[in-house]
Amino acid sequence: MTGRVGAILLAAGLSRRMGTCKQLLPLGGRTVMARCLESLVAGGADEVIVVVGPQGEAVAEEALRHPVRIVRTTDPRGDMACSARTGRAALSPDVGGVLIAPCDHPLVAPATVAELIEAHRRDPGAIIIPCHAGRRGHPTCFPRGILDELGDTGTLRDLVRRDPARLYHMETADQGVVLDMDTPEDYQRMVGICGEPRLFKNSQIVAPAV
Repeated sequence: MTGRVGAILLAAGLSRRMGTCKQLLPLGGRTVMARCLESLVAGGADEVIVVVGPQGEAVAEEALRHPVRIVRTTDPRGDMACSARTGRAALSPDVGGVLIAPCDHPLVAPATVAELIEAHRRDPGAIIIPCHAGRRGHPTCFPRGILDELGDTGTLRDLVRRDPARLYHMETADQGVVLDMDTPEDYQRMVGICGEPRLFKNSQIVAPAV
């Protein structure tokens, strides 16, 4: 019995390199946030926790359009490990596997989420890392017991590096697992993949966030 599989969407980032709140940018007819949540829910996550920052009211409002729970990190820097610890504390006790999903990977397919969950159920003691063309990507599925090893000063990368024997690299044709969105140029590339109108002028985002 592996327990239910939950997901923590890390949405507390400050989008410094983007220059505007990337969680609320439009992409493929909905927001970046909506795409991430739709993928997690449709892929079969039993519960979804969204971690927002201290000033993340608009992000929380957008997230609550979906069947999720919101928690707030007190870290003003939007640190990933702090957000993961905050989300972990909100998980139901019967969650045995946890997908850690950064909000800057909005093109992950629901089928990939489902495949990660199935891989966890086959091997509940492994950290499942999706890979595309030999590159590691996101989201990563952690056994709850391993995620509980994340201490106050540790990072998610520390958990991955601690014991290579407990890693399983799941190869996927889904390039969304390695497409992250940190800069206007990254966003422009994703807009092109989604076939949206051009939203840039001189590499600056000109469309208003929704």
